[in-house]
Amino acid sequence: MSSNTPITLSIAGSDSGGGAGIQADIKAISATGGYACTAITALTAQNTLGVQGISPVSPAFIRQQIDSVFDDLDVRAVKVGMLGDVDTIECVAKALAYHQPAVVVLDPVMVASSGDLLLQAEAVSALQYCLLPLADLLTPNLYEAQVLLREQGQALRQDDAEMIAMAQRLDKLGAKAVLLKGGHGSGVQSTDVLVSNGTHQLFRGPRHHTKNTHGTGCSLSSAIASFRAQGMCLQLAVENAKLYISDAIAAADSLQVGAGAGPVDHFYGLRR
Repeated sequence: MSSNTPITLSIAGSDSGGGAGIQADIKAISATGGYACTAITALTAQNTLGVQGISPVSPAFIRQQIDSVFDDLDVRAVKVGMLGDVDTIECVAKALAYHQPAVVVLDPVMVASSGDLLLQAEAVSALQYCLLPLADLLTPNLYEAQVLLREQGQALRQDDAEMIAMAQRLDKLGAKAVLLKGGHGSGVQSTDVLVSNGTHQLFRGPRHHTKNTHGTGCSLSSAIASFRAQGMCLQLAVENAKLYISDAIAAADSLQVGAGAGPVDHFYGLRR
């Protein structure tokens, strides 16, 4: 059924602490003017101090959630986040190939903030071969980019030239466009690189010094999907999402949620 409401489906894991995953996606999509619906791939017991447990959702039930949403809702864009294993990746890929949403934003959740790899090698390969060809935009951070490019352990210069070159290498892996995120870099500015249709564009923002950055990657990719669902072109959606997440990070310390790495303030606009 066609709708005037800009609906975005998030396919990702749940964060019981509310800072990342499905919960962050719902907040980011809502705060940027969209309507969020979900298909949950895993349940986690976690808080600002870390992850205490993970309970995967069966691929059959993940597919049932996705089909249920598409059978009734006019989904304009899909954001894909945490996918734990090969079976889950293949399930989501088959569902997206069947329903053929207009926009797919793939946030490859692969590396923990500690640097530990969250996906086994076979799952990384499945993501690359099954999902990348379906993605309109791939949004890796610097560590995830190294995993996709099989360049783990190599030193990152993190200057504009190196980031552009890395984004161009990622662009050859199969997604229609790539946004390489520079949030894990250094310097006074956080620079993201968008490569699309053979050209590149830099998006810069101030680097905010705060420990409360939990869920920034989830929120950025969800905001991009939300803006794309509202009809924005890719470049404008990325620009607006970058501004949104920068302001959400800047306001994060005012939340005072938990004793560890807290979330960004998704609804900072309501408190201005």
